[in-house]
Amino acid sequence: MLEHEMSANHDAADPGGQRRSELAGPMRLISRTVRKAWEGGIFGEAAKAAFWQALSLAPLMLGLFGLLGYVTDLFGHRVAVRASEQIVRVSEKAFSLEVVENIVKPTVNDMLTEGKGAIVSIGFVIALWAGSSAMSSFVDAITVAHDQHGIRNEVWQRIFALLLYIGSLVLLIIGLPLIAIGPDLLPRFVPDSWHAMIGFWVRVLYYPALGLLLVVALATLYKVALPRKLPWHRGLPGAILAMAIFLLTSAGLRFYLGGVSATGYTYGALATPVAFLLFLFFIGLAVVGGAYFNSAIEELWPAKLTRRQQRRWRRLERERARATKPLPRPREDNDETDERAQSLSSSPPGGKPS
Repeated sequence: MLEHEMSANHDAADPGGQRRSELAGPMRLISRTVRKAWEGGIFGEAAKAAFWQALSLAPLMLGLFGLLGYVTDLFGHRVAVRASEQIVRVSEKAFSLEVVENIVKPTVNDMLTEGKGAIVSIGFVIALWAGSSAMSSFVDAITVAHDQHGIRNEVWQRIFALLLYIGSLVLLIIGLPLIAIGPDLLPRFVPDSWHAMIGFWVRVLYYPALGLLLVVALATLYKVALPRKLPWHRGLPGAILAMAIFLLTSAGLRFYLGGVSATGYTYGALATPVAFLLFLFFIGLAVVGGAYFNSAIEELWPAKLTRRQQRRWRRLERERARATKPLPRPREDNDETDERAQSLSSSPPGGKPS
């Protein structure tokens, strides 16, 4: 009690010291995050995730293009033609004119006008394998950041990553049309009398709502990826930091592409694949960096666990201890000799050793 009053009087007499103590918490959090991320190899984890993302994107797009050939009857030939024109226009920014005319355009036209079952099946199988590997690298990085790597069975962790990837694909299939339509076209799907009001609110809330959904998805990933799950709100700080890193790096990439494209068409075409790889790397860097930020917060200010969570943590700790239990030391000849001598010395006089 006396020490508390003395410290209060000292803080009142020294407002600079109180200010320094208030700043010590955020500075310690930043230093703890940077140290844990550096020791955990954040750049290697981000690069691994970027590699698997890039590897899964091409077969996924091929599978989707092959699937579109089966649904042209539903949407009409005009939709297939417009989709082909959009794909070719985007390809011209990344490849040379000769590659686009001789390879990209014939392939796209063939796939969009006629369904390719082999491409669909093989493309989706490769995409599931590579995409689940990317999700597995994210899950591994999150568990390593929280010092929980090895608690979950390795086989189940890979299956778990595959299920997460399939779930994310389902959400993307639902959400990508809304993202592709954009705030300008969404009001056209409502009655004419509501166009003005709905259009205003869509333009105001579209991008904030999109950012909020991404933050919620990241916070959910940070929760479900851990074997010893933390409260859902504990993932929000890392999700917000990941969004900030993603927005800053995206702005930097746009500036880079704008500067390089201004120098000429050749340099712009060469810079596009580099920017694409950097974009995927920065996605991995943002997700993994947010995980280390959450881990640092948990170390400095641990979350209160419920009894159910405490029982689950103890069960996981026992399973981890059994999985990492060292093998018994092999018996040697000296040990057997010592045990035989001890049994002889403990036997009664004139009796036989047991």
